Amino acid sequence: MLLTRIITATILAALIALAVFELPIEYFSLLIAAITLMAAWEWTNLVSISTVYKRILFLVVLILPMLGLHFWTQILELIATLTDWPDVRDYSGILEWFVIAPVIFWITAMILIRNVPVNLINLELKMKYKTLIGWFILLSAWMFLTRLRAFYGPEMTMFFLLLIWGADVAAYFSGRKWGTTKLAPEISPGKTVAGVRGALVLGLILAVSFIGYYSIRDGFVWTRIFDFVLLSLITVMISVYGDLFISVVKRQGGVKDSGNTLPGHGGVLDRIDSLIAAIPLFYAGIILIGLDS
Repeated sequence: MLLTRIITATILAALIALAVFELPIEYFSLLIAAITLMAAWEWTNLVSISTVYKRILFLVVLILPMLGLHFWTQILELIATLTDWPDVRDYSGILEWFVIAPVIFWITAMILIRNVPVNLINLELKMKYKTLIGWFILLSAWMFLTRLRAFYGPEMTMFFLLLIWGADVAAYFSGRKWGTTKLAPEISPGKTVAGVRGALVLGLILAVSFIGYYSIRDGFVWTRIFDFVLLSLITVMISVYGDLFISVVKRQGGVKDSGNTLPGHGGVLDRIDSLIAAIPLFYAGIILIGLDS
């Protein structure tokens, strides 16, 4: 089982790394959209959307805003041309403000999982609300991962992915080696406090190593280094609780995995649950720190 997980993870990591560095942003966006739609299909199973028609409708409702966001600049240009309103082009940056909502959502989810896990598991939401949550978190993840690649380059995007993947691996092995105190036993008995500490240690190492690149290029600035390291550690924490949040949804749906697409890993959603939660906060932090690509 472990060997299967390692082989699958290695192949996926290599393919994603190739996409990050080699694909033009349009094709990268399309690839991430395809992965997001696969996760969306699995989400419909978790929230018990049984009919194919409703599942396809969910995908369509996800695709439409993706198209709008992808062609946002062109849409504004068209509006400016048709309405003789040139100032509308100034609204191209308004999309950055959209990051606030998912950041608030994931911080709230982390607090609830930490303090009232049983209540969260027993929370009975109507299907339409669960569907809306899935639409919201998946659209946000696609949007800000794509924008990270477009505006901050492949190096920053790759660092983010390595941070999440590394934290996941470190949490797994440090939890197996030293894990005694459970992090959220009601939700995921396998998660331990030692695992989180291992993830944070590796996150610290990766952040300190990576920020050196910017320090050499742009000048050694202590505040920027501190801010980036702190952002990386918070991102790791959010990623852990993103994993736990999807575990809550799976428990409510009575399933162990979101699917069986990836050998040794379950479904696509199982593989990207940490990333979904982490990317909005990481992107918001990069904006606040002011790192250039």
